[in-house]
Amino acid sequence: MIHDLAIIGAGPAGMAAAVEARACGLSVLVVDDNPAPGGQVFRAAEAAAPDPAVGPEIAPGLALIAAFRASGAEYRPATTLWHLDPDEGLLSLAGPQGVDEARARRVLLATGAQERAVPIPGWTLPGVMTAGAAQIMLKTTGAVPAGRTVLAGQGPLVWLLAVQLARAGAAPLLLETRSTGLAAALSQGGLWSGRRLLAKGLALMAEARRRGVRVVRPVRGLRAEGTTRVERIAWDGGAAPCDTLLLHEGVIPQTHVSRAIGVDHAWDAGQACWRPVTDGFGASSHDRIAIAGDGAGIGGWEAAVAAGRLAALDTARRLDALDAAGVAARSAAPLAARRAALALRPLLDAFYAPPASVLAPPDDVLACRCEEVTAGAIRAAARLGATGPNQMKAYLRCGMGPCQGRICAPSVAALIAEVRGVPPETIAPLRPRAPYKPITVGQLAASAESAQQPPQ
Repeated sequence: MIHDLAIIGAGPAGMAAAVEARACGLSVLVVDDNPAPGGQVFRAAEAAAPDPAVGPEIAPGLALIAAFRASGAEYRPATTLWHLDPDEGLLSLAGPQGVDEARARRVLLATGAQERAVPIPGWTLPGVMTAGAAQIMLKTTGAVPAGRTVLAGQGPLVWLLAVQLARAGAAPLLLETRSTGLAAALSQGGLWSGRRLLAKGLALMAEARRRGVRVVRPVRGLRAEGTTRVERIAWDGGAAPCDTLLLHEGVIPQTHVSRAIGVDHAWDAGQACWRPVTDGFGASSHDRIAIAGDGAGIGGWEAAVAAGRLAALDTARRLDALDAAGVAARSAAPLAARRAALALRPLLDAFYAPPASVLAPPDDVLACRCEEVTAGAIRAAARLGATGPNQMKAYLRCGMGPCQGRICAPSVAALIAEVRGVPPETIAPLRPRAPYKPITVGQLAASAESAQQPPQ
């Protein structure tokens, strides 16, 4: 069977696209790494909704998940896309039943965001993890860190997680690394049009303080210290005992697949990262590929829902399931919703711009954890002639470990730009290769054996 639309990811953008595409009469396949729909923001929503720690933020996603499950889209959870041939619309998948293939007339990448790496001294010690990982544990198992928890970094997720941990009885110490002044952020505009989201953020900050979250700012020179695990978090002018350190410096689009298949990308100066080049309906530089949600640029779940719907409508138009008038009529609402959801984004990007120390850490800090390569070694290789992350593989194997550059590539590129004295957008991003995520030899062997069996 050839599906009209294959969607990679069942977060807000992927689910909204599936619902809209099915309403247009298209056949839809949704491939999802996770065991249930929701993505990161609504992870385990159906099970976690009654939990008072995360329930208030999960509740808005329940209706979307219900609509997705009722849409009639073919849903394949716990399944990984490990190769995509965009010209043929051929997807290579690995899931509970082994490795197989699917075909689609159009493919929508709705892969969401990933946390920006925070390479500080001591970040590889046991007990140090990302804020997103702690939130996954809270949503999926109700677990909170034991002992003294410190949340260090900046951005909306920092405040949200601080509140959620406090609701669960584990209020953290919050070390805020923000360096941008309020006046500079306000100059970006959007304050009035984005007032609803601003009010939501201010309410989270107020709740955090009511629930006993102590805030220290501004914090510079973060370093995790300990012998066999983290024992203390130190910064310029201060220190605190620490059993669990949660780091976060914002999120960036998850572009592993879009870079691997070679669609055009552009440097986003506001978010200090690469993002796919798309039009207003999510169409990329490849005729068969669309991209929606945070994977096309960070905007939050409401913007992702709108983008998913728009990408589905464009697919319906391209496949002659909807005419231009129909697209115009049905796209008015999601276009307006996306404008409203993105109104505050320039202010947030400026307010929570990552500090230089995160983009280019000190020489003795491991920048590539998989291959245990320090920032100093990367700087030295750049001086020897490595002009980008793709060339750096030959020098130091950065980007060739299990993470395949997901974690280290932004840091490697920033370090090369620093050494060469050029803007970051002049450093070409890492070009990943398939398999996009690790799969086992056993899965491939089982697939080969199955292909050799004569038809029954």
